[in-house]
Amino acid sequence: MKSRSIRSSLGITLGVAVLLSVASPNLALPDSGEVSEPSAPTKVVDALHEILISVMKDAKTLGYGGRFERLEPVINELFDIPFMAEKSIGRYWKTIDEENRARLLATFERFTVANYAGRFTGYSGQLFETLKEEASKYGTILVYSHLVSADGETIQLNYRLRPAKDDGWRIIDVLLNGTVSELALRRSEYSSLIRRKGFAALISALDDRIDDLAGGKVPDRPS
Repeated sequence: MKSRSIRSSLGITLGVAVLLSVASPNLALPDSGEVSEPSAPTKVVDALHEILISVMKDAKTLGYGGRFERLEPVINELFDIPFMAEKSIGRYWKTIDEENRARLLATFERFTVANYAGRFTGYSGQLFETLKEEASKYGTILVYSHLVSADGETIQLNYRLRPAKDDGWRIIDVLLNGTVSELALRRSEYSSLIRRKGFAALISALDDRIDDLAGGKVPDRPS
């Protein structure tokens, strides 16, 4: 059974950002006037921006399938999908077996890629600026950025990253408007749906949302 609640809140990833589109990142200049070498976490965010730019510029030619194919390997490389999938259902992760954990992981990965592929459908010259980074709780790093629309309007968009096993960094959360945690919103909605209707209902809702995105059914606001 489809859940109206989950269908109206799934797909929060970069929802605000996608509505404005993106362009190439600009790094802040140090006092010396020379461009500083970006750190590892900032490079991860910049790499995400670069692939999004590519997809935006070629969006019409690629179509949904082409956008999905181009985005999938990069998103799997830059995001800690297993960590995000686990945290998205909170305490229920410990209650499901290995088969259902694998099912959630696969569906969550497809949904994350679909959310980008279904929303990044054009480009009109907006500007994405990377601002700074700072240490945060639990050994994570926050990378601050904002989007500048053609008319100069800006929206703050921050990324939380954690260390990876390969000594690199991976994105684990996106803070919309600078403070609204995508991961926290998902955990609230997903946990609520599992509690009310069971684990299968969550998978069904995610599958439905993927189908909507593939078919061009994208809400006017983040979902």
